[in-house]
Amino acid sequence: MGSRRSAVLASSLVTGINHAMARLVDIWDSIGIMEEQRVERMQTVKKYIEDLLRDMITEEESLRHRIKTSIITTRKQLETLCLELSVEPYNVEDDMTVLQLEKNLRCHLETLLKEKAERMQELSDLRQEDEELCVTLCATPYYIPSGSVPTRTQLQELHQHINKLREEKESRVKVFSGLREDIRSLMDQMGHEPETSLERESVCPDTDIFLLTHENIQALKLLLSQLELKKESLVSARDKLKDRAISLWNRLGCPEVEAKEFKQEALSTLSDDISRWRGVVDHLEVLQRAKLEEVIDKVRQELVCLWDKCMFGPEQKEPFNAYFCDDNYTEELLNVHDRELLKVKEFYDVARPLLESIEKWEKNWALFQDFERRAADPGRFSNRGGALLKESKDRAKVQKMLPKLEEELKARVEMWEKEHGSTFLMKGQKVMEFISGQWEEYRFQKDKEKNERMSKKADGSLFKTPTKRPHGSGSSVVTPTPNKIKKTPNQASVRTTAMTSSVSTTFLCVPGKPPLSAKRVKTLETSSVPRTVLQEFNGDKKPTFTYSDFTNELSRKTSQDSVLNSTVKDVL
Repeated sequence: MGSRRSAVLASSLVTGINHAMARLVDIWDSIGIMEEQRVERMQTVKKYIEDLLRDMITEEESLRHRIKTSIITTRKQLETLCLELSVEPYNVEDDMTVLQLEKNLRCHLETLLKEKAERMQELSDLRQEDEELCVTLCATPYYIPSGSVPTRTQLQELHQHINKLREEKESRVKVFSGLREDIRSLMDQMGHEPETSLERESVCPDTDIFLLTHENIQALKLLLSQLELKKESLVSARDKLKDRAISLWNRLGCPEVEAKEFKQEALSTLSDDISRWRGVVDHLEVLQRAKLEEVIDKVRQELVCLWDKCMFGPEQKEPFNAYFCDDNYTEELLNVHDRELLKVKEFYDVARPLLESIEKWEKNWALFQDFERRAADPGRFSNRGGALLKESKDRAKVQKMLPKLEEELKARVEMWEKEHGSTFLMKGQKVMEFISGQWEEYRFQKDKEKNERMSKKADGSLFKTPTKRPHGSGSSVVTPTPNKIKKTPNQASVRTTAMTSSVSTTFLCVPGKPPLSAKRVKTLETSSVPRTVLQEFNGDKKPTFTYSDFTNELSRKTSQDSVLNSTVKDVL
């Protein structure tokens, strides 16, 4: 369609020129211009038209050249931008005209230039924020070569880097604020004034002067720990002064109406509180010097109580006996007593867990011995309401607990001796030796009681009941008929059941029948194999005897005409 229009225009242009030349000829004819002049004029017209067309052709050729040059230049720029922006090269279609090609290349170039400008602007903004965060956190900025256009991946990584720095800054600001608050609070509590530059910066209201670096955070944490240690030291000093004041107050027996200092609340700062208590202690020490004898006697009473708590034996108390018995009441003697009291208190504080374990063992040992004493009392079988069964359960519980406590105590003593490099003594003996001695004494007492019972039993078996003699028999002795023998209480056999749980039961049996537990008694009495302390009541085979067993046995014996002997208690 375009080519037809241009052909029509070209044809009309030729027609127009022909019409114009015809009119010029008509005009020349009417004027009467001669042929020579007419040729000259025609040449002028021809030259004019040729020059005009030549100029137009020159201009169009120049335009074509500029377009081609622009295409070449634009293509080069596009190639460079594609490399800088890391995008795919621009591909053109083959059937495009030069003008269309130039226009498409130019439009694509403008698009890439705009994208480059946006990336560079974004990079500039991100770099500025990155540098500020890195300066605050003393971190390394994200590296992008200067002068180069960042890729989309680099910009995305830079965004992530800045987000991490923001989170890190928020975290450090939170930690920094918390540390500053804690440091300021501790200084206020102690009445401590900032001395070093770090202390002054940590409490300064202007937070911008303090860089949020790891080193500064660690320095603040170290400062906080130092202040906490100092506070603990001040609290300990305050408590020692307070304890000292209370101790002096109790020693001196001051009236309650004068105890104003003890009832006052703590002052605003630890330093002021320490000064107050130091003044109280100084005042009481002045009063103490006037009552040395009374005060020393009270210190000695405190020492005796602490010695008992620490389970000291005579050998441990002996080094201090000379001072303890000294009647020359002087201030130096009081100081010696105070030092000894402090020394024993420190030992008690260090050894308190071990002493509590020993005390727990002693309580269970006392319960064990109490159960053993109850077991030897026949009157306990007359109880009703399940008391015997409850006693049996409690005794089994104590017997199970004692070995565990001894094992635990042994481990604790070994650990304590290993940590302190010294032997722990209990009433002048090693702990396990003391416990072994208690078990040996217990076994000796049990053997003694058993021998006494056996001796009484043997004495009772030698007694025989006299029988009647027939008249006229002289000195001869007639053997009585078994059915005619009079049964006496001393002829009844006593049945004693001995068990490892120390349960002792007594029954009166019909003569001629062996007791039910004879084999058990024989086995236990003939066994002389020594056992360790921890194995004494921890064997695998433990005979049991309950209240129901006792009642069943008593019923069975009653059905067999057993006789209750009132002298059994005396025999035992």
